[in-house]
Amino acid sequence: MSEITLAALLWVGTHLGLSSTVLRDKLVNITGAQGFLGLYSIVAAASLGYLIYIYTIVGRYDYFWLPNPDLFWVSKLLMPIAFILMLGGFMVKNPTMVGATLEADEAESIATGVTRITRHPFQWGVVLWAGSHMVANGDWVSWVFFGSFALISSLGCVLMDRKKANTMGDGWQTYANVTSNVPFAAILSGRNRLVLKELVLPIVVGSAVYALVYYFHEAMTGTVVI
Repeated sequence: MSEITLAALLWVGTHLGLSSTVLRDKLVNITGAQGFLGLYSIVAAASLGYLIYIYTIVGRYDYFWLPNPDLFWVSKLLMPIAFILMLGGFMVKNPTMVGATLEADEAESIATGVTRITRHPFQWGVVLWAGSHMVANGDWVSWVFFGSFALISSLGCVLMDRKKANTMGDGWQTYANVTSNVPFAAILSGRNRLVLKELVLPIVVGSAVYALVYYFHEAMTGTVVI
């Protein structure tokens, strides 16, 4: 149990520490933007790989609740939505993505597709993936493992908004006014609207990828989906 906790802390600490603290600026000044991106990628890959490795070898002894096939439906219902959000976020221009730019005159018009739902579709997709697997598993080890992803993604939305506001100025404020971090908040408040035809491709692709992952889940993870 201590091993998975240490691995999760290492993953979360290095991920957020390098991307969202003053350490980032200091490293960028030393290594340059591309050098920092390379360093960050190496550290992220190493810490993530270590976390996944520990998750695969530690035993499951402490349970909040025992596995229940009825709870597996939570994952089955939420995972297609997670894939639609995650993949749909790459099908439109999204200024929250790494290296993205935002022109002031396009800030209001580029909010299309899944970004009408949330300006952080990939992060919210990860939250749904992590949360649904926490419910389906119920053991402490899984909660620490998947919880670390949920924590990084949920905090990442807030930290990313703050970073983009500082770097993109008025263009970001315009974009933020017609979008929302919390899914559907901008639509419910009347600042945006849902356009179903823009969601056709994300739904088709997201559902197809979910079907493939569901079919090959045992081969990829060693865990049977019931």
